[in-house]
Amino acid sequence: MQNVILIVHLLLALSLIGIVLLQRSEGGGLGMGGGGGGGAMSGRAAATALGKATWILAAAFICTSLALTVIEARNSAGSSVLDQLSQPAEGGDGTLGEGLLPPAADDGPLLPVAD
Repeated sequence: MQNVILIVHLLLALSLIGIVLLQRSEGGGLGMGGGGGGGAMSGRAAATALGKATWILAAAFICTSLALTVIEARNSAGSSVLDQLSQPAEGGDGTLGEGLLPPAADDGPLLPVAD
């Protein structure tokens, strides 16, 4: 189930990117824009088909994001990252950061000494 929602989520993300890039720029940023008409200055902007599709895709994207979050929260219920860190690694004694510090002077040489 999670994989299906994830695939739908990715398709929605790609569709949302594509539909936003297809829209005409109506902003006044950097002096560029759609020009004329007063669409950005009027009280209510014209609702185009691309604008409606953007809102629908955005709402679906948010819904799939929430669904994925709920599914993952149920799968990881009762476990924590700190719980996973406290479990001993393979061949280790369970101390955090094992192998990160240099060996102590009394541990002996690192390499066999040739006589």
